[in-house]
Amino acid sequence: MSLHPSVAAVRRGVRAALDGLDPGATVLVACSGGPDSLALLSAAVFEGHKLGLRIAGATVDHGLQDGSADQAARVVTQMAQLGADETISARVTVDGRGMGPEAAARQARYAVLDAMADRLGADAVLLGHTRDDQAETVLLGLTRGSGGRSIAGMRRAFDRYRRPLLDVGRVDTVTACQVEGIDYWDDPHNADPGYARVRVRTRVMPVLEDELGPGVAEALARTADQLRDDAEALDAIARAAYSRVGGADGLALDDLLGEHRAVVARVLRMAAVEAGAIDAELFHVHVRALLALAEGRVQGAVQVPGHLTAYRSEGRLRFRQT
Repeated sequence: MSLHPSVAAVRRGVRAALDGLDPGATVLVACSGGPDSLALLSAAVFEGHKLGLRIAGATVDHGLQDGSADQAARVVTQMAQLGADETISARVTVDGRGMGPEAAARQARYAVLDAMADRLGADAVLLGHTRDDQAETVLLGLTRGSGGRSIAGMRRAFDRYRRPLLDVGRVDTVTACQVEGIDYWDDPHNADPGYARVRVRTRVMPVLEDELGPGVAEALARTADQLRDDAEALDAIARAAYSRVGGADGLALDDLLGEHRAVVARVLRMAAVEAGAIDAELFHVHVRALLALAEGRVQGAVQVPGHLTAYRSEGRLRFRQT
């Protein structure tokens, strides 16, 4: 019997993500218990074991819902049943002060995944974001006016993290679970209209598909891929500029403002993050304010997320804790 197309699509994405890893390497798969991450883990076990890789499943309990500890325990059992060589779980405290709940949960999740990967000596961490997640990210970036960085969407890989399913639709991960007999969890937060992403998923995308025809998600994801290449090229130029004009004493404004405006904006963002600004909460409006300060179009100081103040002094742009 031939392999179901949805299962094949998930495995194909995972196979590409595991390419280049040496036999015996450990791969950590982040798993929430939803269809995306369970399909990802199942494929990682299948493809990884053929390559001699050690597959570990990891789940993070954010403690944001009643019964979350029980759900985490169920996911641990499922990960073992799916063939993970090791399972690991952790509960985190989500501190939303100074940022939104989604950003706080994301920050806490990545921190504990980093710790888990260090503990297990993992060479790669797989995340279950799909093409639909990418399309929603692009659409949210467009509506917020967040600029090219946001419209470029989620990166396919960064540090040791990899997203094998960015070319796979959510319908395929759900179908793959059904075909393989995997009982997945529907997170209530994914149906809560209080979250902008949920409204995009349940209300906006269906309207776009109805009015513009099928393939909107694919087109948005394709746009992200095209812009990502451009964004990465500009980031590389900005990093080189930052190394020339930056230092412990701030940014040399005369040298900085000699660069192209797109590069200047990126350098300002890099400097703010390095000084302690919250990356996930540093939006275009903040970078625009920093640019106005650097160019002398505003006087005084600029506040950015992370309790950080930017100010001009002696021809340099500097940051201090607020």
